[in-house]
Amino acid sequence: MRKYGWIALVVLALDQLSKLAVQRLTQAVVLLPGVLGLRYAENTGMAFSLLSGRPWLLGLLSGAVIIAGFAVLRRYQLGRLASVAAMLMLGGAVGNMLDRLLRGYVIDMFEVLFVRFAVFNVADAALTVGCGLMIISLMLIPKDWSKKHGDTQGNPV
Repeated sequence: MRKYGWIALVVLALDQLSKLAVQRLTQAVVLLPGVLGLRYAENTGMAFSLLSGRPWLLGLLSGAVIIAGFAVLRRYQLGRLASVAAMLMLGGAVGNMLDRLLRGYVIDMFEVLFVRFAVFNVADAALTVGCGLMIISLMLIPKDWSKKHGDTQGNPV
């Protein structure tokens, strides 16, 4: 997984840079007419504003989920697709966790215009794509998930 760590860093950088840039936005902008718009929004909750107003709880929950994810993934030698999925999810989770802990809210900016849908950000998109790829990996590429047998001294990992 280490050789794919750059993916998490790129997601984190794009997420934080896009959030800085959108703060200067004074009005909504149409990026693709009838499809996608850009507008500044603050979300004190998680997906669809669940648990709104509890940023520290959500920040700590995000940290716990990241740690738990690493604990589970340490048991496996992940293949390419599973590694990419994990790094997309890590970058997205860290991006939103930083917002919650440092700002008290997550900055969202992308708005789907053809259906009523939540406003989202780069971290959310990376998490969603990462989850989708992880499901594909688990269901269609089981060889992406080989269990580690132990370290060089024969101790279990």
